[in-house]
Parts: sequence; structure tokens; C-alpha cells
Amino acid sequence: MPNPKTLVKQNPRLCQRVLQDGRASLFLEFYLGRHETPVLDAAGNPVVYTDGPSAGRVKYKVTHERKKENLNLYIWLNPRNPQERKQNKNTLQLAEKIRFEREQEFLEYREGYRLQKDREQNFHEFFRKLYHEDATYTKSSKLSFRLIHNRFIKYLESIPRLQKYAKFMRFEFVTNELAAGFAEWLKGVCAGEGARKSFFYFKKGCTIAVEEGAMKKNPCNGIVIRCDANVLTKSILSPEEIERLLCTRYKQERPDIQRAFVFSLYTGLRFCDVKNIAYANIDFATKTMRFNQIKSEGRSAHSHVVMPLSKDLMELIGFPRDPEDMSEKIFPLPDTSICSRHLKRWVKEAGINKHITWHCARHSFAVNLLNAGANIKTVSALLGHSSIKMTEKYLHVIDSQKKDAINSLGRISFKRDMVYTVATDDDLEEDIEADAV
Repeated sequence: MPNPKTLVKQNPRLCQRVLQDGRASLFLEFYLGRHETPVLDAAGNPVVYTDGPSAGRVKYKVTHERKKENLNLYIWLNPRNPQERKQNKNTLQLAEKIRFEREQEFLEYREGYRLQKDREQNFHEFFRKLYHEDATYTKSSKLSFRLIHNRFIKYLESIPRLQKYAKFMRFEFVTNELAAGFAEWLKGVCAGEGARKSFFYFKKGCTIAVEEGAMKKNPCNGIVIRCDANVLTKSILSPEEIERLLCTRYKQERPDIQRAFVFSLYTGLRFCDVKNIAYANIDFATKTMRFNQIKSEGRSAHSHVVMPLSKDLMELIGFPRDPEDMSEKIFPLPDTSICSRHLKRWVKEAGINKHITWHCARHSFAVNLLNAGANIKTVSALLGHSSIKMTEKYLHVIDSQKKDAINSLGRISFKRDMVYTVATDDDLEEDIEADAV
């Protein structure tokens, strides 16, 4: 019967881990090579050998890279009967078969049929191509890929044992354990749904790597970042704050951006929709707006929204410069970053101490409607939600505002342990006489 401890020249090699119940757990150990880093002194300078054959040379610390794969196979350390010995033999044969298959895959990947460029491909360079060179993704997606990649590098730099991977990292080092640690790190540095959305793009990048053959399997599989969907994480503008915003003027303001944001405040349109809306979407006869939401178009039966428009909104929309060209955009907005910058300045000039983004207009629209007594089904239809559950998160804001309103009444000075006296008939007569006087 072969002994796993004797297979030391194979890569991977079959190893065993002794358990307390008299068995051994089998696993594979891969040798991935060595990594050299210069030894530094207290001042951060490289340490140099002062004597011996290496005198004058920089001293290096050698780290051997290994990884393990658990086979979930077990053998008896001291088999006591023929049945246990036969079980050991079959288990070791299966383990050796798996080891041989992994060895062939490993040789093919490192030395066999793949080019040196493919074998030494940098995970960071692959991710950079997603937001620098790939033309198949939108500008928004590229920004998201860039953001999550920068956060991944910061995560690696924050852990001493992972700092060496901040510049160069082979794909096989991006493991499920590393991805799980990165997900936990994101929960600590991101607010609201930021961690979940950021990790989505990290997982998407790994999925692309698997599809292109750079990775064998996605290390993010099985990792889920959950958040409370009923909690509204963005700030909202109250009607009073909206009025203050409308009355605020400042130097170098952008009326086109302000006009579009006000329209979003009173219709709940997302930035992508308000930028894309055209006069063809407006029925001037019935004062109605019809459009398909870009975010859910082609994926949801509720992507089409029909919204009645008030007289003020119709005046805000205006008319096309060419009555024959109804395809003209109502709000020809500049780049997202420019709009965000001017919106931030406008809010600051209005004295509103809140972090307001364009999407806050959509949340403000929903909350203000519910505060005014609108039915939740009506609000859900105006927002184009596929389910009322998506709208229920705004009810939590209403409940919070009710609680704040009650607490704003001040403290009650009336106490239960106050001393009371019972009024007699004589006391009542005195009170009546005093009132008469």
C-alpha cells in the first residue's frame, strides 16, 4: 500500500493530516514557486552582507508559495480488519487518481501548452483592461470596475502578508478565502449598499476572467453580501429644503442642470431617464408623459411608465425649438461628473447640510408623496416599480419622521408621583366667589 508521505517529488503531492478519531484526512499540496523580498533594516534600507562569499550583496528573504486542496477523503491510520484495509486501498487509489489529474492540469498550465505570457498573466493588468481598453462596457461600468479594482489594491495593501500582491498577482492566488476576506473588508469601508454593489463588479470581473480561460473557476462563488433592502440609505430633501433650493442663486450656476434636477424632484426620474427623455415622450394634449425606464427596459414588464404632468411641470418642459422635430431632448445634460459637481455646489449654497446626489431626487419624490397621503400603490406605479415591496422601504422613512415629530414636542413635566389634594365643597365655593370677583 503506497504511503502518502513518500510522494514528495510530485507536484501536487498527496499529504495527510492526522485526526483525533484515529483517521487521517487526505489533501493535495501544490508548490507554486519562491518569492524573494529584500530584507530591510529599521530605517527601511536594504540589509547587505558584510562578510563571507556574499559580502556586498543584498540580503533576501525567501518565501515558498504553496496552496492546499482538501480532498474530503479519509483513511484509517491503523486498520484493524480486512474491511478497513480494503477501504484504505480504494481511498488511496481514488486520491492518487485525483492527484494525477491535478498534476496534468498543473503542468499544462505552468509548463505545457500555454504561453509564458499566459502563465505569468497579472490579475491587476487584466482588471485594468476592463476599464481602459474594453469597448464593450459603458462608461458607468468602466468607472465601477476601476473603483472596485482600486479598493481591492487598498485591501491588499492593508494586510502585511498580502502587500506583495498589490502590484503583481497571478490568477491562482485569487482564492475563495481571499475573496471572502475582501468582502468583509468592503463591509467596513462602504456605507449602505456600497459593499454589495462594489463586490458585484469584482465578481463580474472574475466571471469574465473565467469565460476567457484566465481563471478555472470564480473565487467569488458562494460569497454574498447582504443588506437590509427596507432601509433607505440615501438622504432626502423635504418640501421646505426643496423650496430653499429653488430660491438659491449663485455665480456660474447651470440653469439647464438645475431645471433637470427640479424635474426629477417632482417626477422621480433617474438621471439616465431624465437625460434621455425627449419631446416625443410628452403628450401635450393630455399632459401625460410616457417612457421606458432605461434601467429595466427589456427585463421587466413594468419598465413602461405613464405619468400625468401638472401645469408647472409642463411649463418646465417647454416646447421644442423645431415643432417638427419631436426627437429633441428636453434636458440636454452634460457629463454625469459635471452635473454632480454643480448639484453639490447648489446644495451647499442653499445651506443644506446633506449628501445629495441626483438619485436623492427620486427618493425625495417618493417620500414626499407618501408624506402627503398618497397611496403606496400609486407611488409604486409612478416610480415604475415591479413590486410594492420595492416601494415599502420608503415607509420606514415615514415611520422615522413620525417618531422624530413626536420627540420634537419636548419633555413632559407632568409626573406620576405628584401629590394631589381632594377639593371639598367649601373649596369649590371659594373658587366660585373668587371667579365672580
